[in-house]
Amino acid sequence: MAIVLVTGSCGLIGSETVSYFSEKGFDVVGVDNNMRKFFFGEDGSIVWNKARLEKKYKNYKHYSVDIRDEEKVAKIFKKYGKEISLIVHTAAQPSHDWAARDPKIDFTVNAFGTLVMLEATRKFAPGAVFIFTSTNKVYGDRPNSLPLIELDKRFELPKDHQYYKGIDESMSIDNCLHSLFGASKVAADVLVQEYGRYFGLKSGVFRGGCLTGPMHSGAQLHGFLSYLVKCLVTRRKYKIFGYKGKQVRDNIHSYDLVEAFYHFYKNPRCGQVYNMGGSRFANISILETIDLCEKISGGLRLECDYVDQNRTGDHIWWISDVSKFKAHYPGWDYKYNIEDTLKEIYAVQKEQVKA
Repeated sequence: MAIVLVTGSCGLIGSETVSYFSEKGFDVVGVDNNMRKFFFGEDGSIVWNKARLEKKYKNYKHYSVDIRDEEKVAKIFKKYGKEISLIVHTAAQPSHDWAARDPKIDFTVNAFGTLVMLEATRKFAPGAVFIFTSTNKVYGDRPNSLPLIELDKRFELPKDHQYYKGIDESMSIDNCLHSLFGASKVAADVLVQEYGRYFGLKSGVFRGGCLTGPMHSGAQLHGFLSYLVKCLVTRRKYKIFGYKGKQVRDNIHSYDLVEAFYHFYKNPRCGQVYNMGGSRFANISILETIDLCEKISGGLRLECDYVDQNRTGDHIWWISDVSKFKAHYPGWDYKYNIEDTLKEIYAVQKEQVKA
């Protein structure tokens, strides 16, 4: 059976990828050294998820390796070689705020770590498909220049606007404020494209909106829905950063994203870029999320603090247009809407608190 290699294998998208391909009968190799705990403390630790995966899937092999370590990464690739048919690269430093604290670590993890993975693929598994989880932050703060209308609980675009159904891949990534995190992800994003176009690597770039699901180790600096639910369940105060809490995000369930990866794997292209989020099917503002979570909980109330200063480079409104991916892969569609996703997250968080 072909091997799937997953970096960040115990994070949200990584662990969903491990589960998805393990259950399809693939042998799965995971690379994850729990840097999420280094970035975000105990809230971000993935130790619980590693234990879950190793217990549940006998066809899963874990390596606690830093993706920046060329020698150790090469050793893994040499061991499995051309048996590797798919690399799903999800390992990253994912926070705007954290990147500003230590730009060097952010850039080496996000950009150099991606380069290490691409080179190992090119040398040892050149026929494999390479999927990279990029981000909508490569567009910087350009979406904030859209003519947004302030409504009671959210910002919104006029229905006749070009991007009302979502922002597509034609939006420029140049001449705007990205945050240092956005800049390091741009570098990685372009590298993955270039290895596809220049070397013919079967590479796909998925520029995610908010990626979410019940296996997310949400922290204040990363993991919007997961962390908000965690605060509700544990009676922690939640901080809203700017925009009156009316900022809008589209959210895609980790399963739906990995299902998209599978479609790409079955019929890969070289150096393709896809905006991939919840689109108009699944989007929500912070204020709307608080209302819905309180309803799902059956009456719990979330205590909030409002900080007037928004995060640098943060979007006021983001909804992805996934038309390009759907045109290339018409067999793919969503399974989880916002309410379904939040109910799953709430159930898991509630169980974790009991434990």
